[in-house]
Amino acid sequence: MRRIDLIVIHCSATRSNQNFPVTALIRCHADRFGFTGYHYYITRDGRIYQTRHEQLIGAHAKGYNQHSLGVCYEGGLDSQGNPADTRTAKQKKAMLTLLKRLKAEHPQAEIVGHSDLPGVKKACPCFDCSEYKDL
Repeated sequence: MRRIDLIVIHCSATRSNQNFPVTALIRCHADRFGFTGYHYYITRDGRIYQTRHEQLIGAHAKGYNQHSLGVCYEGGLDSQGNPADTRTAKQKKAMLTLLKRLKAEHPQAEIVGHSDLPGVKKACPCFDCSEYKDL
């Protein structure tokens, strides 16, 4: 059983006025890594997709993949392409539900945003993840 000590939140870095369905995410990651790097993906309508088994190492946070799970939401850029918290109410609700479950299953895991990791120079996930620190 893989030990999980981090749950890393990401955005797909796609514009709020453009769809990026789970099939597009899977295709993009398959082309880039040969497999889907995130463990979960939350689309704008609040649907949660498990895109990689939790026991398989992902490709979402270089240097941290061995002991982490990657959770990504569709969006993260406004319609002009600027970093922004574009989560819909349904995405926020789904993310909270998923993170509560993951935290219950991995109580030692810290929930962080991708940009909270040392050396990351991206705005991802384009919001302050400290709202999930006390789960």
